[in-house]
Amino acid sequence: MKQKPRFTLELLTAAFGLLWLAFAVLLVVTQPALWPVAVAALVLCTAFVFLFRYQLRTQISRWIIGGEFENSKTQYTLSVLSQPAALLSAEDTLLWYNDAFREHLLNGQDALAARISKVLPGLDLTLCQGEEGQLLSCAGGMWKIHSSAASGTEDTLTILVLSDETALRKVEAEYKASRPGYMIFSVDGFDDVFGDMLDSESARLLEGINRTLEGMIGRGTGFLRRVANGRYIAVVEERHLQQYAQRSYDVLDKIRALNPSVNLSISIGIGRGASTLHEAQDMAVQALDMAQGRGGDQAAEMTPDGFTFYGGVSHGVEKRSKVRSRIVADALVGLIKEADHVVIMGHRMSDLDAIGAAEGVLRICKICDVPAVIAVRQDATLAASLIDALIEAGQEKDFIDPKGALSIITKSTLCIVVDTYQVNLVESKEILERCGKVAVIDHHRKGVGYIKDPVLVCHEPYASSTSELVTELLQYVGSREDKPSRVEAEGLLSGIMLDTRDFTLHTGVRTFEAAAALRRYGAETERVRALFDVSMVEYKAKADLVAAAQMYKSCAVSVCGELPPEARVAVPQAANDLLTIQGVQASFVAVQSGSGVNISARSMGQVNVQVIMEALGGGGHQTMAAAQLKHTTPEEARVRLYAAIDLYRAAQKKGSSVPGTKA
Repeated sequence: MKQKPRFTLELLTAAFGLLWLAFAVLLVVTQPALWPVAVAALVLCTAFVFLFRYQLRTQISRWIIGGEFENSKTQYTLSVLSQPAALLSAEDTLLWYNDAFREHLLNGQDALAARISKVLPGLDLTLCQGEEGQLLSCAGGMWKIHSSAASGTEDTLTILVLSDETALRKVEAEYKASRPGYMIFSVDGFDDVFGDMLDSESARLLEGINRTLEGMIGRGTGFLRRVANGRYIAVVEERHLQQYAQRSYDVLDKIRALNPSVNLSISIGIGRGASTLHEAQDMAVQALDMAQGRGGDQAAEMTPDGFTFYGGVSHGVEKRSKVRSRIVADALVGLIKEADHVVIMGHRMSDLDAIGAAEGVLRICKICDVPAVIAVRQDATLAASLIDALIEAGQEKDFIDPKGALSIITKSTLCIVVDTYQVNLVESKEILERCGKVAVIDHHRKGVGYIKDPVLVCHEPYASSTSELVTELLQYVGSREDKPSRVEAEGLLSGIMLDTRDFTLHTGVRTFEAAAALRRYGAETERVRALFDVSMVEYKAKADLVAAAQMYKSCAVSVCGELPPEARVAVPQAANDLLTIQGVQASFVAVQSGSGVNISARSMGQVNVQVIMEALGGGGHQTMAAAQLKHTTPEEARVRLYAAIDLYRAAQKKGSSVPGTKA
């Protein structure tokens, strides 16, 4: 029969108590006048039982532990260990412990036959049996606990051995907190912001920037140095980087508030968690590139686990110089002439901007006299009207199915990706992997999952559309006689009109200059407008989506089931139409697609929909973004979308910077 000390002791105590209770009841029944005596006897009995139990456990504990018996076997075994040790029964009852266990874990008291869960809260014997053991915080310290079980015929005993790691963990925590992190500060568009200022004004503004950054770094143990005009570096400890992150890098708001009349902002790249300072510097450079690629006015942290973004409430600063466009155009022509073939592709479910830009790049390839094709799934596109117009113009051979393009790809083939930077969004990953060289032309704000190591990148988040970028490149390629056809120019103009919503949003001087150039190439606005015409099925689907919208914190949210394949274009159109409703700052249209849900988001600039979509695993632009939720129902998507909006609105109340978004 298995012995259960704790259960036996409690059983004896209960039996003794019941016996005295029965005696008291019998005395009151037979002699009612003696009830005070019965009550007093019962109280004395209860006190005697608990006192006896305490003394019994104390004496048994001393006898079992063997601390008072010289030359006992127990005294010469585990009791003399400097480490705390204890023995448990199969029922996790404490059977034995040595002096070190009593002193450090029980504060000098005895707890024989107690449950180990009360003595060591949070103990997991499964973890303790592992090679690493279990790290447990108890008794005012940190303890590493290992256990070993010995199976017998009658019972299974478990021995615990504890190691005090309090001092070691403090050293570890201090080591991690003092690890250096690298920061790079860069004033966005420094030359454009300070180029037209008076010397006195620029000096006063630069002094404000210096004072703000010095105040930020000066609160800690790091140092700040200016290395160029509008560029600073800082080395700070990890503990201070955590404080900056908790405040969502409020220095972004302070810099922006120095002079609200000018578009002043900074981008910050942070390298954290690196094994060396040189590695931290490389991470900070990549993080700064990511922050600037997302439009600037934000901080990007890079750690071994990925990126985290803070801020991003301002529009990208438009660059007025076209020198970079000329350089990129020359480099692109050189790459095209070196290739045997060129394969151009956009993102999945390509739109007018993707196909218009692709056709513009194809025109550059024709000017260079290099064979090129556009890889697109014509059964899964939102630009069917433009493709049909190009086919009618005799350019049917310009398009090829992505699977059909695989046969012409060699190591000398150049792949040009337009209107996306993300590997997971391209029309075909196989094309991307097989081509020897890759070039990227995009205007979306940069995020995680971008194409690695392209030979050429034309990424300008200030631009209204990829078609605008390609139009600028066309002006520096070939001679005056080499120009796009009327249909190609109209395709480029339709891409600009799509992403600017007919030149009402995210437009700059260069946007209208590009549109003027396309007009000179023969683009007719009436024909471009015809490319946006929809069928009756699409119009009804759009009307249903608009009618199903509900207001939530100044956002119009429409959620519905799956749409017919021919009505997919109604989703972004419904999101655009919802913005015309009074009081709507942002619109979200969620439609079921297979086992998941696709969300299209739009705003007029008051809400950064890119940040909200990134919280759901998507991305895009500040005023135009999207997300794909896999294995999600429409109602689940609504709940997750509301939560993301709540998070964004809560961050707006705390300050103008949005919280960190992990990626």
